[in-house]
Amino acid sequence: MVEMNVEDGDTFKEMVENRYVGGHSIFNIHFSGRMNLQIHSDEALDPPKRPVLQVLRHRSDSNHRPWLPPHTPYLARAAGRCYCHPRVTRMLAFTVTTNSPPLVSTGARFKVSAEKFPSFLPKQVDNIKDSFARKLASRIERLPVHVGFTENCIMSSVVKPSIQSNTSPVVLLHGFDSSCLEWRYTYPLLEEAGLETWAVDILGWGFSDLERLPPCNVASKREHFYQIWKSHIKRPMILVGPSLGAAVAIDFAVNHPEAVQNLVLIDASVYAEGTGNLANLPRIVAYAGVYLLKSIPLRFYVNILAFNGISLSTSIDWTNVGRLHCLFPWWEDATVNFMISGGYDVSDQIDQVKQKTLIIWGEDDKIISNKLAVRLHCELPDAIIHQIPDCGHLPHVERPSSVAKLILEFIRENCKVEAQSLSHH
Repeated sequence: MVEMNVEDGDTFKEMVENRYVGGHSIFNIHFSGRMNLQIHSDEALDPPKRPVLQVLRHRSDSNHRPWLPPHTPYLARAAGRCYCHPRVTRMLAFTVTTNSPPLVSTGARFKVSAEKFPSFLPKQVDNIKDSFARKLASRIERLPVHVGFTENCIMSSVVKPSIQSNTSPVVLLHGFDSSCLEWRYTYPLLEEAGLETWAVDILGWGFSDLERLPPCNVASKREHFYQIWKSHIKRPMILVGPSLGAAVAIDFAVNHPEAVQNLVLIDASVYAEGTGNLANLPRIVAYAGVYLLKSIPLRFYVNILAFNGISLSTSIDWTNVGRLHCLFPWWEDATVNFMISGGYDVSDQIDQVKQKTLIIWGEDDKIISNKLAVRLHCELPDAIIHQIPDCGHLPHVERPSSVAKLILEFIRENCKVEAQSLSHH
């Protein structure tokens, strides 16, 4: 069993992997040698719900109240509410109130399926427990993409549709420094609904082969995606962009309107002024910052911010999923290249979007203010907005059924309107 050490200062030095005893998930965490936490999942679900963190060893004051190190309230805030264990005195438990993705049960009790992964993925993919992430990872492939800004063909990572449809293809982008695995829960629901669905990795992130590093600025990302569309997708698409992926989608739709039939923007990060002062950092400082960006503690903390009340065990596994693409040797160079290029600044392009747009927003987003959702709705020429309750920054991860339903209804409504328009002619 791998153990996770936690030092004072609320930083996790190493993540833990779980083992399974009697159908339950068990973790161990050490707090600076003074306290042990053992985590039991009381339900064998995938992803697991309601883990209970129990203090196995602690010091007490004269009143026999449990002693906790200074950073424990941080854990309590991250996990849920704190209460005294009803049966065991001098023991604490943190019960996590989770809102795990409402997925169809796989029927397996924490079984890790034996998918065959593409050889180009980092070997750490084998450590991922999430069966939906494993399934989608097994479908990733690289397609040849020729671009004008480099002589080399870029072998570009995508998940191709397993079905063909008469409706416009749905093309899923991802957020900042992420990958197509963001869509592990929603992608299969869209396919089950009969939609021809692509998941595409944005140049510089994801699992494309960037050994011969191309430029990863906004213009390069745009052209790379355009060539994927032109060479492989070939039809006007419903383009879906979450978080920074919404900025990518807006930039693309304005510059290549012929390629985009409709937009879906999810908790859109579209009002940032690029990478701001980060663009002016000396390279050595930029590399130091990027190195921190892929660290497990920071990724773990971002999960706490991004998602609304997920369990510790789920957050650990999602951390491993979210940083898998960072393990490629070219990831740091590509990310620094994007950072110093200035990044996306699309606020002036919003009113140029001609396509009808669906805005989806998690009501409990702690990263992007809901006020910006209202502003975006007002500034887009033709948009509708839906909020998802009890949901954080990435609804397609937290509430895949809700997101899939909204996208499907949006597409069907547009098809109905188009059919009525044709009948009137």
